Amino acid sequence: MKKTIIRVARIEDADKLLEIYAPYVLHTAISFEYDVPTVEEFQQRMRTILSKYPYLVAEREGEIVGYAYAGPFKTRAAYDWAVETTIYIQKDKKKTGIGKELYQALEQALALQNILNLNACIGYPETEDEYLNKNSVQFHKHLGYRFVGEFYQCGYKFNRWYNMVWMEKQIGVHKEVPLAVKRFDEIRGELEECYGIK
Repeated sequence: MKKTIIRVARIEDADKLLEIYAPYVLHTAISFEYDVPTVEEFQQRMRTILSKYPYLVAEREGEIVGYAYAGPFKTRAAYDWAVETTIYIQKDKKKTGIGKELYQALEQALALQNILNLNACIGYPETEDEYLNKNSVQFHKHLGYRFVGEFYQCGYKFNRWYNMVWMEKQIGVHKEVPLAVKRFDEIRGELEECYGIK
């Protein structure tokens, strides 16, 4: 089995990450974006995420083959302990274990930040077609996420209407007074020391 290296994304990775992401925009309803962002826009998205949350890449044999990150679930203060998770894997590397390794590393980082709830927003077809299947829901379920809600015909792409579902995973104890959420840069050293993620 090929060894996967998980590390923190760097802004200079944007070109390669965009190569992975672009086919999802252009040829699937997994992303509800219509247009592939520019490299500059993608870099700014990365900077915004990294200012508070983990943004991780997976490498095999020196090549970036996937990435995952967390972002705010909602911006109100009461939601601080919840995030939305996102993952994209190079199309020809799917179902090779990379997604699981990335999400496990992401959870380790988020736990160090005192995050408690992980939420995934997933495009979902009423009937599978060439643009969207139910694999993402199955993937998240396999990793311990539970189905919490479905919005019907709320996404329109490729002249078709798609549903959207929310899935959730709780990774910590919900105490009466929770620990304050730490910024990602506050736990990077601990992440490397505990899990070897640089």
